[in-house]
Amino acid sequence: MPKNKGKGGKNRKRGKNEADDEKRELVFKEDGQEYAQVLRMLGNGRCEAMCIDGTKRLCHIRGKMHKKVWIAAGDIILVGLRDYQDDKADVILKYMPDEARLLKAYGELPENTRLNEGIAGGLEEDEEGPGDDYIEFEDEDIDKI
Repeated sequence: MPKNKGKGGKNRKRGKNEADDEKRELVFKEDGQEYAQVLRMLGNGRCEAMCIDGTKRLCHIRGKMHKKVWIAAGDIILVGLRDYQDDKADVILKYMPDEARLLKAYGELPENTRLNEGIAGGLEEDEEGPGDDYIEFEDEDIDKI
C-alpha cells in the first residue's frame, strides 16, 4: 500500500485564525460602495442585504472571502455597487462587532441600525412576539391530566 503523502486533514486546510486577534484599521466607504446589513443568507456564495440607502440588494461574496470569512444574518458589511445592476452588489468586507459599533458612533451608520441581533429588523424590546406567550398551570390542573 502507498504511504500517505499529505500534510494533514480537514483542520489543517481550515488553518488557524490568528489574524482575528490583531486590531485592523477601520475601513470607511468610498464612492461606489455602501454599508449594508445582511438580512438572510441564500447559499451559493450569496446573501440578501439591506443597504443603508434603503435598497435591498442581492450580494455576491467575493472569492477571497469565500470559506474564510463567515457571514451571518445581522452582520454589517461593506458592499461594492455595480454600475450596470442596481439590485446587485459585491461583498467587499465584513465588519467585526466592535468595528460596527465604532461606525455607528462615528455617524456612518444611522441610529436605528440594530447591531447585536441575529436577524436584522427583528422585534423591538417592548413588543410581544409569538415566543413570549406562556401558560400557567395550577396544581389541580396537573392532577386532572
